[in-house]
Amino acid sequence: MKKFFITTAIDYPNSLPHVGTAFEKIGADVMARYKRLCGYETCFLMGNDEHAVNVEKKALSLGLDTQEYCNKMAEKFKAVWKQLNVSYDRFIQTSEPAHIKASQEMFLRAQKNGDIYKGKYKGWYCNSCESYVKEKDLVEGKCPVHNMPPAAIEEENYFFALSKYRDRILKFIEENPSFVEPEIRRNEVLNILKEGLEDLSISRSNFKWGIPVPGDDSGHAIYVWFDALINYITGAGFSDDAEKFARLWPADVHVIGKDITRFHCIIWPAMLMSAGVALPKKVFGHGFVYNKGAKMSKTLGTVVDPAGVAEKYGADTLRFFLVRENPFGQDGEFSIEKLESRYNSDLANDLGNLLHRTLTMTEKYQQGRMARPADIAPDAELQAKLDAAIKAYEPLMDAFEFRDALAKIWELISYLNTYIEKSAPWTLAKEKKFDRIAKVMYDVCESLRIISIMISPVVPASAEKIYAQLGLDAVKPMKDMRIEDIKQWGAIPDGLEVKKGAPVFQRIV
Repeated sequence: MKKFFITTAIDYPNSLPHVGTAFEKIGADVMARYKRLCGYETCFLMGNDEHAVNVEKKALSLGLDTQEYCNKMAEKFKAVWKQLNVSYDRFIQTSEPAHIKASQEMFLRAQKNGDIYKGKYKGWYCNSCESYVKEKDLVEGKCPVHNMPPAAIEEENYFFALSKYRDRILKFIEENPSFVEPEIRRNEVLNILKEGLEDLSISRSNFKWGIPVPGDDSGHAIYVWFDALINYITGAGFSDDAEKFARLWPADVHVIGKDITRFHCIIWPAMLMSAGVALPKKVFGHGFVYNKGAKMSKTLGTVVDPAGVAEKYGADTLRFFLVRENPFGQDGEFSIEKLESRYNSDLANDLGNLLHRTLTMTEKYQQGRMARPADIAPDAELQAKLDAAIKAYEPLMDAFEFRDALAKIWELISYLNTYIEKSAPWTLAKEKKFDRIAKVMYDVCESLRIISIMISPVVPASAEKIYAQLGLDAVKPMKDMRIEDIKQWGAIPDGLEVKKGAPVFQRIV
């Protein structure tokens, strides 16, 4: 079986996720579910980045042991992701023994390769970024990401010879342009590489909450990014499960925010090269979600709670809005007003109304049972609309162009609503043209079967409800659906009883 290993950035547990964080996780989940639909053995890795100064400060402010605090927050994060129906396979905590072992092994390999040495660091450090900031990158003396003054620090640290790998990484990206996507992120990375690289401080001194530098008892802890990035291979079994690691690595894609692309496309490849580990196949830097023009940020106080949104509107409503409204590789905007408008327009009016009226007419004109027409092929115009949606679906989904894939599906949904209006089953009933009614109802229900499968990565719970109301659970469980099932016409058997219930999408008023 083909494998697909997808990861997201791990999150600082000093506060709970916001809608911007959920955008990343939901986007990665859509891809993971799509790949399972395509028959891949899929491993979806998520987790928390626990070895950070701000995490330790938060625990101390609450009077908790840092590990106890991290464990409690991990459970809270998992609860949020469960509420949003995010189907991760592995949730990693960077304080777990397997990750400590993997991080120390990577440190020792780089050290053995001559890429780690002791030196003095003097400069700026952003505690919110958990990273060193160059003087030239400051904006009016502030971190460009968090708009806060960084701290001036001077300490003896271990350094990683990042500059040694500049030419090799540059050559690799130029020869493998799909390694960094979208293109705007790749160009940013190439510009950084062409400017040249400096060696990287990879430890903090006198920092007890962290992974100890192996072979050093003077209080050095491995620097948070050198520690955090390694989670990807820890989750794949590095240094702990050789068989699993051989099966899963390299990762097929790291899904990360655009602000941390440079860490994943420069520092991480250099670390892997130094340790003799294969590079991931792709890094995809998604855009930000803005709240009324402001970036969602815990530091800036502009966050929206995704759990609260899901509690009020349902997880699928939030999932659909984020994916349908926002190109995954670009910045987007969130507002409750836009969410309600998009839900009513696309889900309640277009898809929901199509499903409910079709099942209602099937009950009224066919006693609630499908009649397989003698001429099973769909009408020519409908066939063209189906072909266009199905042909576009896989390449768009594979490219993380979820919004465009949904747009193609909604073109089909719009046509089906028009198809019913033009066919006018109510008029056909008066004319006693029941064979034609059967043909129209079969065409629309079979189209809805295909649509339910295609939208299942985005709105899994709603797709299952649509599938069940069509009566298809009696034919084949939806969990067993595969991409081939959208390409086969005529899967609904003669006499299948539909199971119309309450509307799947109740209009928001």
